[in-house]
Amino acid sequence: MPDTLDDSTLIARSIGAPESFAALFDRHADEIHRYAARRLGAELADDVTGEVFLAAFRGRARYDTSWPDARPWLYGIATKVVSQHRRAERRRTAATARMSVERPGTFDDRSADRVTAEQLQPRLARALTRLSAAERDLLLLVAWADLTYEEAALALGVPVGTVRSRLHRLRVKVRRALGGTDPFAEEPQHG
Repeated sequence: MPDTLDDSTLIARSIGAPESFAALFDRHADEIHRYAARRLGAELADDVTGEVFLAAFRGRARYDTSWPDARPWLYGIATKVVSQHRRAERRRTAATARMSVERPGTFDDRSADRVTAEQLQPRLARALTRLSAAERDLLLLVAWADLTYEEAALALGVPVGTVRSRLHRLRVKVRRALGGTDPFAEEPQHG
């Protein structure tokens, strides 16, 4: 039963039985699709998800089966595919940065957080446009994909110490860009 097999076993099986790869797609496609939609917009998410899994399928023989969870590998592929669509991402982020924030007419306790986030969105989008592609990729893998430091390191092909130091510098840059507001008030609980 594919649901009981870890990702590395599914990938290994798919070498001889390519249809086994479908279980990996079923397991992770929604998550990769959400990540792609957040990075590039809903209009490109289907295409990016398809490109990610096509690249994964084609590269499955090179998968390191010592990793039972394929998420970092898939996010690494997704990050590369997103970089191919970077121009669209830049246009979308720049448009978000130019948007004016409109306050809703009524407030309740639940909407206060949303209003704060909406007010920060243009400044945060501007801050994101000022980051390098590598910095933006790392930040979004940790913040949006909720990868641990170790998983982000694997996805990006860098040592975990590099992830830690880059994230520290990123926090300082983004905090400065937001005028001292710390969007990462709680230290992440990742590795």
